[in-house]
Amino acid sequence: MTTTPVQPQRVEFVRAISRLDATALVVGSMIGSGIFIVSAEILRQVHSPGLMLLVWVLSGVVTLLGAVTYGELAAMYPKAGGNYVYLREGISPLFGYLYGWTLFVVIQTGTIAAVAVAFARFTAVLFPAISADVFAGTLVHFPKPIGDIAVGLSWQRLLAIASVAILTWINVRGVRTAAVIQTSLTIIKTAALAALILLGLTIGRNAEAIAANLGANFWPATGLTLGLLPVIGAAMVGSLFSMDAWNNVGFASAEMKQPEKDLPFAMATGVLVVVALYVLANVAYLNVLPADVIAATNVEGKPPVGTTAMQAMLGTPGLYIMAVAIMISTFGCNNGLILSGARVYYAMAQDNLFFKSAANLHPTYRTPALALIVQAIWTCVLCLSGTYGQLLNFVIFAAVLFYAVTAVGLFRLRRRRPDIPRPVKAPGYPVLPALYIGLTGLIAIDLLVQDVTRTYAMLGLALVLLGVLVYYLWRRFATPL
Repeated sequence: MTTTPVQPQRVEFVRAISRLDATALVVGSMIGSGIFIVSAEILRQVHSPGLMLLVWVLSGVVTLLGAVTYGELAAMYPKAGGNYVYLREGISPLFGYLYGWTLFVVIQTGTIAAVAVAFARFTAVLFPAISADVFAGTLVHFPKPIGDIAVGLSWQRLLAIASVAILTWINVRGVRTAAVIQTSLTIIKTAALAALILLGLTIGRNAEAIAANLGANFWPATGLTLGLLPVIGAAMVGSLFSMDAWNNVGFASAEMKQPEKDLPFAMATGVLVVVALYVLANVAYLNVLPADVIAATNVEGKPPVGTTAMQAMLGTPGLYIMAVAIMISTFGCNNGLILSGARVYYAMAQDNLFFKSAANLHPTYRTPALALIVQAIWTCVLCLSGTYGQLLNFVIFAAVLFYAVTAVGLFRLRRRRPDIPRPVKAPGYPVLPALYIGLTGLIAIDLLVQDVTRTYAMLGLALVLLGVLVYYLWRRFATPL
């Protein structure tokens, strides 16, 4: 008598993410440090409070269009990997790989590194001994506009690396714990941002600032002209970065309880909440600080606009309150980014397009442990640059480019695969998705032609194109690891 060998049971993800958790993942991944920092750079580029607000509103509209467009794709493919899967199915496996490649090299890991550096920077407000001075490293010279970067170790960078390691360990230990932490921190930091807005619109109102910001200087002297559109597009780098990662919830859809229903809801609701908070936060800044004060923040060692506004309202205690708020915000943001990013590399490994061992889940915790660890290692390397602005500029072009291409995949799937169940359909199809593709395409082109962003955009494009070579080499020579 022969017996059939018993096949080992496949380890599956734990479906532990509820609709509330998913929405918190969207909000928590979006709200990091950007809203407290980048308004100053936007104002330095557009030179008027009205245009600064317009940049934030336009960025919010673009992001919201993306969220409602992606809802259909998310409901069609509720699998680990999110955008990687949408591009693989909607365009081609090559485009799916290019997204995963770029996500690993710079989009996700670069964002995590930038947010970790911001976390360490604001921790240093409370503990000045955590210095930004590099004590082991070297100065690397790059052409302008990148400039010189001190690569190496500082106490702040070591703290940034430690925060990434701790959050990676938490996420390896299980999605339930990570989801609870994410939801809790999201509630805290959303409340903190709402409190800043409330204070700025009530007791923090500064009559002189309001008169200066809402007077003749509110709009440029020439008014709104077509010539301002390229400037506005380039200025959207910071605001789009601050609103990025809204799609990350789709990466972890295999761990959601009801992904077909909850994913579209979480994307649209989370984005709407964050956009409203961001626009109101900028209104609060303009209620508290004159435009020239806002534009002078976050340069030459000066604190960022969020901290400056809190100091203006509450004095010295405001400095420390804001530092704690940003520490919580960045820590929670990175928890969501670390949780979601590793699911893409897991999905790529399933297709033998990443280290094969990353396709396995931890036998006890049922998390993509190796994918999380590999992601953490590369992120820590990026932390050694200690940069925020440079990583921001590298990230946004590639992200916008893939957002547009993914939306193109929606149209191809409608035409080529009408048989696939679509629990949710993109509202306003085909007008709103087409508008999203057009706007993101224009932003990407603008980043390629504007002097202040061209170098970063070209490097980002070169990185994507390099992925084509890596894709074919990987398919030919890769062996299971």
